[in-house]
Amino acid sequence: MSDVRAVRRAGIVMVALVMVWGYAWVLAKLALAYCGPLDLATLRTAVGTLCLFPTLLVMSRRVLPEHPWEALGVGVIQTGLFLLLNNWALSQGEAGKTSILVFTMPFWVLLFAWPVLGERIRGVGWAAVAMAAAGLALILEPWGLRSAMPAKIAAVLAGVCWALGVVISKRLHNRHPVDVYNFTFWQMALGLIPMVLVAVSTHSQPIQWTPAFIGILLTLGVIATALGWMAWFYVLNRLPAGTASMSSLGIPVVALLGSSLQLGERPTPMEWAGMTLIAAALALISWDTIRRHRPSEPMMVQE
Repeated sequence: MSDVRAVRRAGIVMVALVMVWGYAWVLAKLALAYCGPLDLATLRTAVGTLCLFPTLLVMSRRVLPEHPWEALGVGVIQTGLFLLLNNWALSQGEAGKTSILVFTMPFWVLLFAWPVLGERIRGVGWAAVAMAAAGLALILEPWGLRSAMPAKIAAVLAGVCWALGVVISKRLHNRHPVDVYNFTFWQMALGLIPMVLVAVSTHSQPIQWTPAFIGILLTLGVIATALGWMAWFYVLNRLPAGTASMSSLGIPVVALLGSSLQLGERPTPMEWAGMTLIAAALALISWDTIRRHRPSEPMMVQE
């Protein structure tokens, strides 16, 4: 296959991936009508992990975990805590708005990478962080007491958890060679263990095993999680990292449009202004990544 055709095909896959991961926010919101946040997080991770195992056998050089402690740490933080906080925020708030708040993760990565990885924030980075902070303030509206505040804070904390996982992964990448397929599978598998234990011990809301819920769960676990990660690595291997990173900005846009059309969600003018500032800051960070020709972290994108 020629390079032009390979790039074109990767571009098509990236567009499809943005649509799938963006709409996954709407599907997750719908799924929460049938089960609790922790149950959904556990079931989705379990389905995705089972689907990724054959891929590990086919594509990986090693089946056993190469870096078990780091995989466990990332699994608990970036998979377990992230999905729990994310799903709880979704259960209390709106899908589109939640996706924007979670997508503040690149700015938390910038802040955490400074003390942990020694990566200093420079001019453009500070400008993006300031814009994102202003956007967060407009969405959270800390000057007014609102019932939706806990859900908004949970969404932001979900982004923080994802960023911590990215920094742990990047620190590992800087020190040792890492098989991304092996690490992705094992961080999900090891992170699933405490999720199952907590879900079983705290289970209170019965799961409604309807055909609709099973269909949504399989879509989230098989397509959005397992196939989504494989598609992401496929794209990263064929498109410039900066291009893939910039394209991923379409995910919260699709989530916003989907939640507006299907769920009837209508953000306030203040929230629109905040989301616009955060989106502009994300675009600025992606542009700076392309300009500096820095590789993007494979675990940075969020579905």
